Amino acid sequence: MTRVPRIGLGTMGLETPTEASAVTTALEMGYRHIDTAQIYENEAVVGDAVAAADVPRGEVFLATKVWADSLGYDDAIRTTRESLDRLGTDYVDVLYVHRPIETYDPPETLRAFDELVDDGLARGVGVSNFTVAELDEALDLLDAPLVAHQTEYHPLFQRPALLEHADEHGYDVVAYSPLAGGRVREVEEVVDVAEKHGTTPESVSIAWLLAKGVCVIPKASSGTHLRANLHAADLDLDDEDVAAIDGVEREVELFPE
Repeated sequence: MTRVPRIGLGTMGLETPTEASAVTTALEMGYRHIDTAQIYENEAVVGDAVAAADVPRGEVFLATKVWADSLGYDDAIRTTRESLDRLGTDYVDVLYVHRPIETYDPPETLRAFDELVDDGLARGVGVSNFTVAELDEALDLLDAPLVAHQTEYHPLFQRPALLEHADEHGYDVVAYSPLAGGRVREVEEVVDVAEKHGTTPESVSIAWLLAKGVCVIPKASSGTHLRANLHAADLDLDDEDVAAIDGVEREVELFPE
C-alpha cells in the first residue's frame, strides 16, 4: 500500500505564483509531499510550481481534497478530473474526502473514490477530519485501501484514539497545523524541550509528531522555515520529552467544523 512521506508542505494560503514558488523551493530542497485542496483555490499555481521543480513527477507525492459541496458520486468524479487539469497531472497520489459534511454520502461518495482509483486518477483514498466511527464506516465501504487520515494534530489538540485506530488498521495519520498556528511557542512543555535540545519549539512540535508515527504538512514559505521544518526530522526526542508534551492539558482546536 502507498505510504505517505513523513514531512510534506501544506499549501493553504499560497494563492499567487510568487507565493506558490515555495513549492518549487521545497521540492528542490528535498521535500517529496505536497498537499493542496479544491477549496484552497490554488491547484493551478501549485501544479505549475510542482512542474517547475527539477524533480520528476513520479518522485512527488501529490495530494488534493474534494470539498464538501462536491462529494456526490457524479460531482466527486467531475471535480476530481477538474482538479487534475488544474494541477497539470494525470493522477494524484492520494485523493481526500475533505470533510464528511454537506453532500457527503458514504456509499455514493466512497464508490466514486473507488472508481477514481480503479481508473488510475488517484493512487489511493484518503479522508480528512473524520471521527473513529466515520473511519470505521469508510473502511467497511471502501474497496480500495485507506491510505491516510488527515486531521488537525499538535500539542494543543491531541487525539490519541485516532493514532490507535490508524495503527490498528494500517493507514497513515497526516497532521495539518502541526505548529498550532505558531502557538507552540507559547506552550511551556514544548518550550522546555526546545531549550533542552537547543532548538526551536516549532522543530520540537514536528519531532514530537514524527516520534508518534504521524506525518506532518506544516505550511512555510521562506527557505529558512522550509529548511528548519525538514531538518526537524533529525531531532531525536527521548521518552521523557514525548511524555511531557503528551501531558499538555490546554486544548485549542484551530479548525472546528
